Amino acid sequence: MVHHEVHTQGAGSQLNWLRAAVLGANDGIVSVAAVIVGVAGASESAGFIVTAGVAALSAGALSMAVGEYVSVSTQRDTERALLAKERFELDTEPEAELEELAGLYAAKGLSRETSLIVAKELTAHDVFAAHVDAELHIDPNDLTNPWHAAVASALSFLVGAVIPLVAVVLAPAPQRITVTFVAVLFALVITGTLSAYAGGANKMRATIRVVLGGALAMAITFGIGKIFGVVGI
Repeated sequence: MVHHEVHTQGAGSQLNWLRAAVLGANDGIVSVAAVIVGVAGASESAGFIVTAGVAALSAGALSMAVGEYVSVSTQRDTERALLAKERFELDTEPEAELEELAGLYAAKGLSRETSLIVAKELTAHDVFAAHVDAELHIDPNDLTNPWHAAVASALSFLVGAVIPLVAVVLAPAPQRITVTFVAVLFALVITGTLSAYAGGANKMRATIRVVLGGALAMAITFGIGKIFGVVGI
């Protein structure tokens, strides 16, 4: 039973990282592809298209990294504040905290007597760990590192963003848009399938949703590029 629980928690953590990586890659694919196709709709200049793609790739990766760093840092600061508050309460109100811990186990279905026994035994073993696990669901030894999250987010975005950029660079000029569309839609099929796997959702429905969203984004930006290209702004 113990081995099963450890395996389940590890698998859950891996799926969370997979989900984040897939979402980052999907953002990179769609956003950079939309920019490239939009510029290609307005201009046939390979230099303009590649420059726009590289700029979108760089800006997107940096934005993802900064956003993830700020978000995770805020979350970690909140967790640290909660841990400090819990430690203070344990130092100043140990009896009340023991009653609170027993109440949490009673709320899960244990009898009053059993809840109190469990609370006392866990308190004797490691009072702080017992309370932060039951009350806060936080592992104080495994707080998320904002730098790790930022780097992972930027890298996943870059991996996705490279796909449309490489497609538009390698494709012959007359087939540039078509090749980019096909490459992007194929990549979105992969990310859609992986995201469904990570989230336990229906793979076909999730994939269709991701592909249609990406296709719509590219179609809209291509149309906007065409309009501005004709107007000559």
